[in-house]
Amino acid sequence: MNNRANYVRLIVLALLWGASFLFIKVGLQALSPTQVAFARIALGAVVLTALCVLGGGRLVGFGSKQERRLWRTIAVAAVFSNVAPWILFGLGERTVDSGLTGVLNATTPLWTVLFGLLYGTERSLPAARLLGLLLGFSGVVVILAPWQGAGGLLGWGVLACLAAAASYGIGFVYIGRSLSGAGLSGRPLPPLTVAAMQMTAATGIALLTLPVGGLAPIDPAPLPLLAVAALGVFGTGVAFALHVRIVSDEGATTASTVTYLMPAVSVVLGWLVLDEAFGPRMLAGMVVVLLGVALSRTNARSPRGRNRAAAAEPSEPARS
Repeated sequence: MNNRANYVRLIVLALLWGASFLFIKVGLQALSPTQVAFARIALGAVVLTALCVLGGGRLVGFGSKQERRLWRTIAVAAVFSNVAPWILFGLGERTVDSGLTGVLNATTPLWTVLFGLLYGTERSLPAARLLGLLLGFSGVVVILAPWQGAGGLLGWGVLACLAAAASYGIGFVYIGRSLSGAGLSGRPLPPLTVAAMQMTAATGIALLTLPVGGLAPIDPAPLPLLAVAALGVFGTGVAFALHVRIVSDEGATTASTVTYLMPAVSVVLGWLVLDEAFGPRMLAGMVVVLLGVALSRTNARSPRGRNRAAAAEPSEPARS
C-alpha cells in the first residue's frame, strides 16, 4: 500500500460488505426484497451525495446533450450494478443463508471475465485464466452438490444469487467500456461524484420497481429496520466512499483484494449471529472458488493486464 491507512480502509470495507448479506437477511424479516433494495439505494445515495458536496463537488445537471448522455450511461450501469443484483440477492436470501450468499457473490470476477470475452473487452483467455474460470465455477458446484438431490443446495434462491453476481459482471464490463474515466468537456469527473450520480440514478430506477412487491405493508420491528438502515448508510454509502478512496490511492487491482476477504466475513457472521450451518463442503467450495478467482485475474500482473483490470474494476462496489 502507498498509504498505510488503506490497510484499515480495506479491512473495514471487507467487514461492511461481508456484513451486508447479514443485514439483508435480517431486513427481510420486515421488508420485501424490493423494499430492502430501494431503502439501501436511497440511503446510500444520500450519504454519497452528502460526501460529494462536503468534498467540494456537485452532481452533473441535465442541461446539455452531453450531460443527458452521461446520465443515460450511468443509469444503465445502475441497473446492472445496483438495482438488479440487490433485488435478486434479496429474493435469493429468502431461502439461502447469508453466508452462502456471500460465497456466491465472490463469483463476480468470474462472470466479469466471461462477459468480457463475450463483449470484447477480454481479447484472449490464457490457459491460467481458463483454468481459473473452470476451477471457480467447479467450486460453486462443490458447494451446491446437485448430485445429492434434496440434500444439495441447488434451488431458485441460489439461482437468484448467481444471477445477481452475473449482473455485477455485466455491469463491470459495461462500466469499464462505457463509463471508465467519465467526464464532461474532456475533463474526467471525480470518482466519488460518479458514484453519487450512479446511486442517485439507481434510486429513481428502484422507485419504479416498487409496484412489484414493494408496496406491501412494512413490519415496524426495530431490529430489521436498523439492519436496513445500516445496510444503506454503512454497507452502501460509506462502503462505496471507502472503495473509491482505495481505488484512487492504490488502484483497482489492489482494491479488489476485498474479494478474498468478504466471503469469510459473511460466512462467519452468518454462523455466529444467525446460527447458519457451515460445513466442510462449503469451506472446500469457497477455497476452490477463491483460487479460481485468483487464477482468473493473473493477467493483472502485466502492465497491460493492470490496465484491463482497472477498467473491469471501477470505483463502484460490486460485491454486495
